[in-house]
Amino acid sequence: MTSKKLLNTVAGCADDALAGLVACNPSLQLLQGHRVALRSDLDSLKGRVALLSGGGSGHEPAHAGFIGKGMLTGVIAGAVFTSPAVGSILAAIRAVAQAGTVGTLLIVKNYTGDRLNFGLAREQARAEGIPVEMVVIGDDSAFTVLKKAGRRGLCGTVLIHKVAGALAEAGVGLEEITDRVSAVAKAMGTLGVSLSSCSVPGSKPTFELSPDEVELGLGIHGEAGVRRIKMASADEIVTLMLDHMTASSNVSRVPVQSGSSVVLMVNNLGGLSFLELGTVADAAVRALEGRGVKITRALVGTFMSALEMPGISLTLLLVDEPLLKLIDAETTASAWPNMAKVSVTGRKRSRPAPAEPLEAPDSTTAGGLTSKQVALVLERVCATLLGLEEHLNALDRAAGDGDCGTTHSRAARAIQGWLKEGPPPASPAQLLSKLSLLLLEKMGGSSGALYGLFLTAAAQPLKDKTDLPAWSAAMDAGLEAMQKYGKATPGDRTMLDSLWAARQVLQAWKSPGANLFQVLTKAVQSAEAAAEATKNMEAGAGRASYISSARLDQPDPGAVAAAAVLRAILEALQSPAV
Repeated sequence: MTSKKLLNTVAGCADDALAGLVACNPSLQLLQGHRVALRSDLDSLKGRVALLSGGGSGHEPAHAGFIGKGMLTGVIAGAVFTSPAVGSILAAIRAVAQAGTVGTLLIVKNYTGDRLNFGLAREQARAEGIPVEMVVIGDDSAFTVLKKAGRRGLCGTVLIHKVAGALAEAGVGLEEITDRVSAVAKAMGTLGVSLSSCSVPGSKPTFELSPDEVELGLGIHGEAGVRRIKMASADEIVTLMLDHMTASSNVSRVPVQSGSSVVLMVNNLGGLSFLELGTVADAAVRALEGRGVKITRALVGTFMSALEMPGISLTLLLVDEPLLKLIDAETTASAWPNMAKVSVTGRKRSRPAPAEPLEAPDSTTAGGLTSKQVALVLERVCATLLGLEEHLNALDRAAGDGDCGTTHSRAARAIQGWLKEGPPPASPAQLLSKLSLLLLEKMGGSSGALYGLFLTAAAQPLKDKTDLPAWSAAMDAGLEAMQKYGKATPGDRTMLDSLWAARQVLQAWKSPGANLFQVLTKAVQSAEAAAEATKNMEAGAGRASYISSARLDQPDPGAVAAAAVLRAILEALQSPAV
């Protein structure tokens, strides 16, 4: 089965993609009759060297994203993963020559089709008297035994675009640029890894991987790699990649060792999330610095993709100060990142967290409970939530992302860990404030924020008094805060429904002579009934409000959890141990 792609036609997708880039970038122009993009200020390059590159489409933002002052003069695009036509390459060479440039350097990735087509166009242009040189970039560090075809051209080619562009912008001649970038190309290596394949428009995936497999050492055309490894953590995969690409037994190795200075490029092969990309970047920085390697610059993003392939490549370029200046030189190319021109290694990456304000002395009593008894109540609440994890998740799958139980279990484990650090405060105000901070930091999701709001507000009336009217006032304050920021109201099918029902009963605590357990028991029963009643409500707030009410035939998981917490508190307070 072919994969779905948002295109007009398979045959015209490369033309449409390039046209879209040019349409949105006034600094680019298309060469009529050819799949060629050029700088729109071509005439300003008179007397300087022109830089042309290109290859198959599907590697966006390469190659057209790197056209601009300080980088490429133009690119020639082929169909997806297909070398461009000789005629279009020759037309691009002629166009820049007729603009008055003093020579053209072709920057070509080491693939047979590209070498042949760019090479043939070069020979034809030279026969016409146009000075043209060509550098073939092979930065692939996958193959431990060098094959006749040599190393494939991968994402490191973008760094060559940058170095050559800086030299051309500075007015350096064609022969010198060719020699210098050829030397730079020998000082870098790239290795890719992918979680699955990509698919060329109109075709099936290029290879198949088992769920527990990862492809190591693949190219950028959807081809399989040099071997398959078991799925592992980002740290483990990055370590394996660096070991492979720097091993002394690897003939395609990049000679990076302790004391080396490098530019690191973490490249998204097209389908990796930003979350994963950041994780890999962090792992790469830590791993390299752990080996004594100085990272002078780090580029993280999508530079040379393989359509929608969910994978990454790592490029390491050995640098000195003169080369670093070329990397740092200004460019207007749209896909080149706005990179800080300072070393990554040696920089402080964190600052101390601000000190928490000193707690004011609490004038209240313990409210009748010792720290040990408070801990027992909290343990009962935690055990209840942990036991409900799968049930709450199941309820949440119908109306959300199925993590309500996981979120509450995360809160329970955080509280259990906190209790192991020492006895909780017996002061109700301090207890609720501490729990609020803990849940805001550890629980996550909207539930964490809502519970945090509730507890923060509920703590305020308990600073001066801890009698039953004060606890009823605390419930009022907590629910008022939840409504103010959460925007839910009773009947909206949220956790507020359970808490609101309990609150109505707890108003009785404000009457003289009210009985703690009688009122609390009725409040818990009312909360449980309200939670059950939510299955007949139409969601008016929260994620469930986006779901058709016809699918909401179970109680709201947040309401169920809130009622369960109240039940656990009641049972713990009634326990002989408390």
